[in-house]
Amino acid sequence: MLQPDTASPTTPAEARDETGFARALDQVGKVLSDATSAEDAYANGGGSLQDAVYRRAQADVTIAVATAAVQRAAQAVQTVMNLQI
Repeated sequence: MLQPDTASPTTPAEARDETGFARALDQVGKVLSDATSAEDAYANGGGSLQDAVYRRAQADVTIAVATAAVQRAAQAVQTVMNLQI
């Protein structure tokens, strides 16, 4: 039997997580820092080129996803601001 998709119930504390955005930014910063560290390690002879390239690619994808999310959020806010009251 097919079951319809339903939203999972959330508690009020989960619905009002004010630190979510800050945590997401911290994670983006960590990925970028890891990429820089891997590149520096390779430049100093202590790391592999493969690791440096892999971590830089990870950072690039993270930035692309974060940028797309911010653009969508900005577009949603702009749509709400343009609503006629």
